[in-house]
Amino acid sequence: MQQLSIELLAELDRVCRDLGIPYFAYGGTAIGAVRHGGFIPWDDDIDIGFLRADFERFLSEAPALIGPRFEVVSSRSEEFFPACNANLALKETLCVPEEFRDCPYQYAIGLGLYPFDVLVDDDAELRSQCRATWLWGRLKFLCATPCPHVSLTGWRRALVLSCCRVAHGMLRLFRVSPRWIQGRWDRAAMRFDDCPTGRVADFADRDPRRWSASLEELFPLVESDFDGVKVFLPHDYDTLLRRGYGEYMELPPIEERKNHYPSSLDFGPYR
Repeated sequence: MQQLSIELLAELDRVCRDLGIPYFAYGGTAIGAVRHGGFIPWDDDIDIGFLRADFERFLSEAPALIGPRFEVVSSRSEEFFPACNANLALKETLCVPEEFRDCPYQYAIGLGLYPFDVLVDDDAELRSQCRATWLWGRLKFLCATPCPHVSLTGWRRALVLSCCRVAHGMLRLFRVSPRWIQGRWDRAAMRFDDCPTGRVADFADRDPRRWSASLEELFPLVESDFDGVKVFLPHDYDTLLRRGYGEYMELPPIEERKNHYPSSLDFGPYR
C-alpha cells in the first residue's frame, strides 16, 4: 500500500508542478513527512490539501495530464463516489473500506484530495455552515451505504445505525441524486469563499476549526522529503499540526496506532 501510494504521490506532485497548482501534505501525511521523512510506519494512506480554486483547477485540468495508470475520481466522474472530497486513484486496483463494501462505487487504491474553503469570522454563521456541511456530508455517505462507520457502542450505536438504514432506504426510495447532494455540500462549503477573512478550513471534517489555517500559516509552502518524493508542506506546519494533534512529535501508544483495514484489497497488476 505504501509503495503504490508513493507512486500516486509522485504523479500528483509532477502534475501539480506542471500545472503550477500549489498543494500541501495534510494531516497524518504532514506528520509523517516531519517526524519520519515519509510514511508513519503503521499508516497506509496519503491526504493532500488545496485551496478551493486550486482544487477546482486540479479536477478540471489534471485528467488530461496524468499517466494512463491513474485517474481522478470524484462525484463529477462517479455518481456514487461516497465522499465529498476527491481521490487520485490507481486503476485496476481495489481498496474498499468496510462501510462501503456494498457501495455501487468500489474504491481503488488512492490518495485523498481535500478542498480548503474560507472560514468565516462570524461564529453564528460558522456554526450554521458547519451544520450544513456535516448534514450534507452524512447524507452523501448514506446514499452509498446504510452502515457507515459509527464510533459509538451499545444501544447508542444500534439506534444510530437503525436511523442510518432508514435514511438510506428513504434516499433510495425517492431516488435522491448523490450529485445533487454533492452540489448542496459544495455550496455550503463555499458559502463564504468571496469573503477575504484570510482563514481556510477543511469542511469535510467534523470540526473544521480544528483543521483551519491562516493563509500566512500555509504560504509560502516549504519542500520536504516523503520517502524519496519531494512534496510541499504548509509554511508553519508546526503550528498547524499542534492545533490538530497536540504533541505530534511524540509517538502515540501502540493501541492508538491504527490504519484503514479494508474489506476488499486487490493490487491488480501490481501484485
